[in-house]
Amino acid sequence: MADLNGPAASGDFDVDKLHEIVAEADTGGRKPVGLAGKLVFLTALAWSLFQLWYASPIPFIINMGVVSDGIARFIHLAFALFLALLTFPAFKSSSRERIPLADWALAVAGAACALYLVVFYRDIAQRPGLPTTADLVVSIIGVLVLLEAARRAVGPAITVIAGLMLVYIFVGPWMPGLLGHKGASLSRASSQMWLTSEGVFGVALGVSTNVVFMFVLFGTLLEKAGAGGYFIQLAFSMLGRYRGGPAKAGVVASGLTGMISGSSIANVVTTGTFTIPLMKKVGYSPVKAGAIECAAGVNGQIMPPVMGAAAFLIAEYVGIPYSEVIKHAFLPAILTYGSLFYIVDIEAMKMGLKGLPAARHASRLQGIARALMGIAGFIILCGLVYYGIGWTEAAFGAAASWIVSAVMVAVYIGLIAHRARHPDLPLEDMQSDILSVPHFGETARTGLHFLLPVVLLIWCLMVKELSPGLSAFWGAVALMALLVTQRPLTAFFRKEKDLITPWKQGVHDLVDGLASSARNMSTVGIATAAAGIIVGTVLLTGVGLVMTELVELISGGSFLIMLVFTALICLVLGMGMPTTASYVVVATLMAPVMVDIAAQNDLAVPLIAVHLFVFYFGLMADVTPPVGLAAYAAAAISGADPVKTGFQGFKYEVRTGLLPFIFIFNSGLLLIDLKGPLDTAIVILASVAAMVAFVAATQNWLLTKNRWYETLALLLITFTLFRPGFWLNMIDKPYVEKPATGFEQYVDTVPAGTPLRLKLASTNYNGDDVDKIVRLDIGKEGTAAQRLDAAGLMVSDFGGDVSIGAVRPGSQADKFRLQFGDRITGILASANRPSRNWFMLPAFALFALIIWMQRRRRTA
Repeated sequence: MADLNGPAASGDFDVDKLHEIVAEADTGGRKPVGLAGKLVFLTALAWSLFQLWYASPIPFIINMGVVSDGIARFIHLAFALFLALLTFPAFKSSSRERIPLADWALAVAGAACALYLVVFYRDIAQRPGLPTTADLVVSIIGVLVLLEAARRAVGPAITVIAGLMLVYIFVGPWMPGLLGHKGASLSRASSQMWLTSEGVFGVALGVSTNVVFMFVLFGTLLEKAGAGGYFIQLAFSMLGRYRGGPAKAGVVASGLTGMISGSSIANVVTTGTFTIPLMKKVGYSPVKAGAIECAAGVNGQIMPPVMGAAAFLIAEYVGIPYSEVIKHAFLPAILTYGSLFYIVDIEAMKMGLKGLPAARHASRLQGIARALMGIAGFIILCGLVYYGIGWTEAAFGAAASWIVSAVMVAVYIGLIAHRARHPDLPLEDMQSDILSVPHFGETARTGLHFLLPVVLLIWCLMVKELSPGLSAFWGAVALMALLVTQRPLTAFFRKEKDLITPWKQGVHDLVDGLASSARNMSTVGIATAAAGIIVGTVLLTGVGLVMTELVELISGGSFLIMLVFTALICLVLGMGMPTTASYVVVATLMAPVMVDIAAQNDLAVPLIAVHLFVFYFGLMADVTPPVGLAAYAAAAISGADPVKTGFQGFKYEVRTGLLPFIFIFNSGLLLIDLKGPLDTAIVILASVAAMVAFVAATQNWLLTKNRWYETLALLLITFTLFRPGFWLNMIDKPYVEKPATGFEQYVDTVPAGTPLRLKLASTNYNGDDVDKIVRLDIGKEGTAAQRLDAAGLMVSDFGGDVSIGAVRPGSQADKFRLQFGDRITGILASANRPSRNWFMLPAFALFALIIWMQRRRRTA
C-alpha cells in the first residue's frame, strides 16, 4: 500500500526547516546539547509532572501536597520564564546550541522573582499595599525579565504594547485631554503588576495554569501517540479520490488536528507537509495550495473544544461555563470549515481538476455514504457518550466511574487486538510518493483506539460535569496509559517474542511527550503573563473607558463603522502574537468598547458575541500579510511567495471575517435566544445556505461562472438569510417598551432562559448623560431578587423610580459597566409579530432560481 506521508520526497521543501519554523514560534529555536540540554529537558519534564500533580485529585485524597491557586500561578510562571529564556535565543544571530551566560542569568532571575512570591507568600499577604524595598526590587526585575521573555517567545508586538502601557501609567498626569489620568507611584505600579492578582498573576495566567496546560498536554500526547497522522490519513482516504481531493482532505485534517492543537503554525506544518505537495500534484498552483492549507490551519483555532486555548479564557472573561462557550462557537466553526471546503471544490471546478485514483474502486453512492457516515460518526459518538454512557451515572451512582473505566479498558484491548490482525499503515516514512488513495476501512481500523481518550474527555465534561482542568487530567492519564501500552499490546497480539523493546519505546514516547508539552506551554505561559500587564494597566488607569470615548469619537457614533474600526485594530494588535495572547489583548482593550457603544446604539449584544468577534479578528492576523506567520509556514512548503500566499489566504478568509459581523446582529448564529428545535434547525439550514451563497458570490462561481446580476442576487440572499430580522424590523419593531414601574413583578413573569432587556439612563467617562440598552441573562428560578442576583444586579424601587442599588464585581452586570445609581427607564419586551423566518422563503426561491439557471448554462 502507498505511504500516506510520502510527498516530502518531491524535494520542494526542507522538513528540518519546517520544524525550525514551528520551533521558532512555539517551543524555541534553540536546541542546547550536553548538560544544558539535559537540564532543559528535565525542567520541562518536572513542569509537566508538577501540573499533573496540581490538576489531580490525589493531594486532596491523601490530604498532603495540596497547592493553592496562587502558589500554582507563581510556580507556573517560574517554569515558563526559565524555559523560555533558555530555549528562545535573544537574536537571530544567537547560538542555537549553546546557552550564553546572560541567558542563564535572566532565566535564574526570572524564576527567582516568581518563586520569591512562593517563599514570602504569607508575609506579602499580611501587608497588602505596603511593599518592602525587597518586594519592589523583585517586582521591577520580574516585570523587566518578563518583557524580555515575551519579546523572544511571543514577539515584539505584545512587548511593545505592554511597554507602552507601563509608560502610560507614569506619564498620565502630563497626557492631554481624555488620555490624562492621575498616574501612579513606582511602588503602586510594581505592587499592581507583580504582587497582586490584578496584573501579571491575574485571570489569564490563572486559566493558563488551571486549564490550558492540561489541554495542551492532552493534545501533545494525542499527537505523540500517532493521532495526528491518523487524522490526516483518514481524511485523505475518505476524500482523496474526489475533485480536488487532496485539498479537501487538507481542510478536514486541519479541522481534526485543530480541535486539539493550540498553534496555527503547527497545524499548517503538520498537515501541510502531506497535503500541499498533493494539491500541487493534482493541479493547484503553489500559491493556492499554500493559501488553502494556511486558511485551514488558522481556522483550527476557532474549532472547539480547545480553540487555541482561548475557549477557557472566553469562559472566564464572559462568566459562563466552558460547555456554553463550546455550544456558541460550534456552528460558526462548522460554517467556516464547510465554506472553505466549498471554496476548494469551486477552485477544482474552475480548473477541471480530478482526484487521485483509489486503491479500490467504490461507486459514487458508496463515496457519498462514506462521507455522510464520517460526519454522522462524530455526532453519534458524542450522543453515545452523553446518552449511552450517561445513564450509568443515575443507575450505578458512585460505581459508574469504575464500570465505565472497566468497559473502556475492555474496548481498548479489543480494538488493539483487531488492529494487530492487520498490517500497520506506514506512518513514519516521508520519502515515497503516493500513487493511489488507500481504502477507507483499512485506514480507519488502524486508529480507532485514539477515540477512547476523547470519549473519556467528553464523558468527564458533559456527563460527570467535572471542571475542564480535571477532565483534561483524566483524558491525559488515559493517553499516558495508551502511549505506554499500545505498542507492547500490539506486539503481544501479533505473538511477537520481543515485548521489552515496544514497552521501552512507549515509555520513551511518554517522557518525550511530557517534556514537549511543557516546551509548547512556555510560549502560552509567557503570553498570558505579559497580557496581564495590559490588564493591570487598564484596571489601574481606567484607560479602557478612554478607549470607548476615542473609538466613539472616531466612528462618529456609528456602530457599524465602530465594528469595522475594531476589526482593524484587532488585526493590527494580533499580528505576530499567538492565539492566547492575541485574545487577551484585544478582549481587554476592545471588548468593553464594543459593549459600551453597542449599548448606546440601542443594540443589546450578548457578551459572548462581543468576545468571539474580537477573538476571530485577532486570530485572522495569523494569515494577514505582511506578518502572517502561518502564511510563511505554508509558503515554505509550497515554494510560493509568502506575501502572495498570505493575500490569497486572506481572500479565502473573507468568509471567516463575515461571521463576526453576522452574529453581532443575529445572535441566533451562536444558538442564542432560539425557540425550540424547529427554530434551531431553520437557523442552521439558513446559515449553511447563506454561507454557500456568500462563497459563490465572492468566488464568482456557483455551478458555473456567475453573471453580474447573479453575484448581486447572491449577496442579497446572503444578507437576507443571515439577517432575516432586518426586513421585518423595517415593518414592525421587535420590542415593545414598558415602563419600569412594577419592575420586580415583571421579572417574576420572565420565562426561564429568556433574557432581560433594560433601558437605562447612565453617565459616561466624561460625566455626560447617556442612554443605553443591555441584555442580561438572569437566573432561571427563584424570586425576582434572586434571579437578578444571578446577573450580579440589585435593584432599588422608590415610588416607581427604579435604579440600580448595587453591582457585584466581576458579574455580568459589571461587565456591561452598569453602576450604582443608573436609572432603569424602561423594559423591552418581545413584540407579538410574525416570525422573521418568513423572509427566508423569497431568498430560498431566488437561490433556487439561480441554481436552475446555472445548471442550464453548464449543461448547454
